[in-house]
Amino acid sequence: MGEDPAMTDVSAVSPVSAVAAVAAAFERRTGPATAVGEDAERIVRACQAMAERFREGGKLLVFGTGGSVADAQHVAVEFAHPVIMGKPALPAVSLTTDMAVATGIARTQGLDGIFAAQLRLLAAPRDIALGLSADGDCAGVRNGLAAARALGLLTVALTGGRAAPEADHVLAVRSDDPLIVKEVHVTIYHVLWELVHVFHELEAVR
Repeated sequence: MGEDPAMTDVSAVSPVSAVAAVAAAFERRTGPATAVGEDAERIVRACQAMAERFREGGKLLVFGTGGSVADAQHVAVEFAHPVIMGKPALPAVSLTTDMAVATGIARTQGLDGIFAAQLRLLAAPRDIALGLSADGDCAGVRNGLAAARALGLLTVALTGGRAAPEADHVLAVRSDDPLIVKEVHVTIYHVLWELVHVFHELEAVR
């Protein structure tokens, strides 16, 4: 049988070049991840505002497209079903979980309207809208945040790349690589979860 040219000869890969590639991959992530710490004040302000909305009886509505669908669902379950014992559950819903609703809206209004339409139906002014977009230029997320702002919701955008949707709190990853942006987004929304609970609990003991 002939040798498959698509197969990689592992023995031909230089250990030195492989190590260099791994080091370079981590180096590309170090800068954007470290830069998040420089946005500490911005993150704190977003968490304080979110905690206030939760205390007022608001809920968190999360949305994104593509790979950010999984992140939106991850955020929602973190708040609604905390993995850390003793932390209160806070109401959160991902707008990407009901495919019947999402595809029904898309059929008549297009993909760019799936979040805006749901928010107009489900949201109250005291709620929080959290939109995730790796490049900041997703029309569906932009339209969702715009609809949320018009309704009086607190709006938070987790973004990256060169564009940024309009929101009350924009938390941007300093990278044009969508894979790295998504990785750092995981860290950011875990920090949001932690600090929202800190501010929520501080108010509870006053």
